[in-house]
Amino acid sequence: MIEVNEDHIVAVQVGNEQGEKLILKAADVTPYCEEGDFGVC
Repeated sequence: MIEVNEDHIVAVQVGNEQGEKLILKAADVTPYCEEGDFGVC
């Protein structure tokens, strides 16, 4: 995720070597949430 605006999110896919930006509607994106102590790898 590069930036968040009022109604859209600008992101770049991890595997995209050219860094092409994707513009997504904020309403179409599901927030990621994880329960418990999962640590950082």
